[in-house]
Amino acid sequence: MRSRGLLPALLCALLWTSAAAHADSLLRVEKIAPQVYALIGPTGPRTYANYGLNANFGLVVTPTGAILIDSGTGSGAAEQLAKAAHTVTDQPIRWVINTGSQDHRWLGNGYFAAHGARVYALQHTVRTQKEMAANELAALKGVLKQHLGDTRPVTAPHPLPGDRAKLVLGGVHVELNFLGNAHFPGDAVVWLPRQHILFSGDLIFTDRMLGILPQSNAASWERAFRRAERQFPNATIVPGHGSVGGWQLARADTGDYLHWLLSEIRPAVENWDDLETTVTRLRKHTPQHFMRLEHAQSWNPTNINRTFVQLQQSGM
Repeated sequence: MRSRGLLPALLCALLWTSAAAHADSLLRVEKIAPQVYALIGPTGPRTYANYGLNANFGLVVTPTGAILIDSGTGSGAAEQLAKAAHTVTDQPIRWVINTGSQDHRWLGNGYFAAHGARVYALQHTVRTQKEMAANELAALKGVLKQHLGDTRPVTAPHPLPGDRAKLVLGGVHVELNFLGNAHFPGDAVVWLPRQHILFSGDLIFTDRMLGILPQSNAASWERAFRRAERQFPNATIVPGHGSVGGWQLARADTGDYLHWLLSEIRPAVENWDDLETTVTRLRKHTPQHFMRLEHAQSWNPTNINRTFVQLQQSGM
């Protein structure tokens, strides 16, 4: 008779363990330095199952609270980030820093603000967040459904002016730097000067191909990348998407690709080449190193097309 009673209990335990494992698998927590962590999301698309957490985030634990770098795609995603943080610290998240204005960088701000956190972002970033908020929320509704919950677009209440801001949070020195418009206007990076760790936001992608979006600026993006190389030469980089590494990996997967796009497309625009002909030619002659990146088959022709149009419209 005892064995009959054990069976339901065992089944419940197995189901609970499976559900917990699924929740934990949304983000991989990687220790970068003492009290500094990367929260690594999948490199695929936003889905209901992954709460839109297809990006990387940062966590810095201080004696008086934790700093979260980027807050996720809404309240459901923010709750998942909080759960991931609590696997390594009991400290509450007291500060949130936004590196950008794409949905997974900031739409979880409201969740953390409601739990007592203070939100920081540069004025450049906040300006774009306010411009993009309505469209981003509308686009997410069909994907995240109830995971979007009561998400509302909350921006930093006191945007930081200029291109650089220095903060001391819980005794930890943090710098927020704007190096130029990149994946989105107002993209910034977070630098921990004492640990030599760079949280790049969407300035740097590794393992997967970056995307030139309608609001991206390929030429400015490359310049911002080169500024980051010069300004933070010995950094350990937590990219916006993909594996943690150094400048060799970042150059291979982001900097070199941007350089290839621009160096190939500028002459085509100058020569008044046809857009369709240029896209077809460059698709055939894209270096294989870039084509090994995740999503390359779908993103590469789009990147070529949009970079061509941007350069054409800007007059180079």
